[in-house]
Amino acid sequence: MKILSFGEIIWDVYETEKFIGGAPLNLAAHCSKQGAESFMLSSVGNDDLGKCALEEVKSFNVKTDFVLVNQEKETGKCIVTLNKSGVPSYNVLTDVAYDYIKTPDNIKNFEFDVFCFGTLALRSRENLETVKSILKNGNIKKIYCDINIRPPFFSDETILFALSNANILKISDEEMHFVTKACGLNELEHIAEKYGNLEFILLTQGEKGATVYDCKNKKAYTESAPKVEVKSTVGAGDSFGATFICEHFKTNDIEKSLKKATEISAFVVSKKEAIPEY
Repeated sequence: MKILSFGEIIWDVYETEKFIGGAPLNLAAHCSKQGAESFMLSSVGNDDLGKCALEEVKSFNVKTDFVLVNQEKETGKCIVTLNKSGVPSYNVLTDVAYDYIKTPDNIKNFEFDVFCFGTLALRSRENLETVKSILKNGNIKKIYCDINIRPPFFSDETILFALSNANILKISDEEMHFVTKACGLNELEHIAEKYGNLEFILLTQGEKGATVYDCKNKKAYTESAPKVEVKSTVGAGDSFGATFICEHFKTNDIEKSLKKATEISAFVVSKKEAIPEY
């Protein structure tokens, strides 16, 4: 299985330490852990953080063939604060390298089983146009999108773009009302009916577990979350999406894929790192 993950490579900076991250990188890394051949399409700055980021990406066994080095903009950075429950808040810096991701000339020579993108990187018009170009001209079998709301870096336009193009859509329960506002629908089955391109909708629900809605067969599957001590929820949704994609690709079994995805995401929230060893 070969996946291409588009979007931000970003350093999550805590009070005393920093971790490489960004939802698209987390997803690519977890896909690699599940046995996929993972590529990142992103951009970093020509700075120390950028050089370190490239090494970190490679350490996750994610290929950097399409990670561009921007000579003018700094590498992306996000200041992360955790509350008592381990839920993060984010101060995402703007006008950084990943806001200017261009389509590599040689990407048309590759074929990907899944192209993955999230809504955060679509905050820049240039990135939105790059994604549109890849969707139009790339050799892609399936499209995965994560509704990744980071106020103020989202719009109804980007949410509707995701709904209109994704085959697999991931939404958290906290983000569902933004989707409802954008499309005017508040039930998974109604969203599936309106957007015929959708095959699966993944709804993550924190400690309650998760739901997968099979759009073609109009059937919902649910799985409760294992009880763990929460250290951080950063990366949990990315690990869930990655695991479901890869397991379903291997087995074509929704229930098995959902169960494994829920177990992996529960393990991730028990660790501070978004991409822990497992």
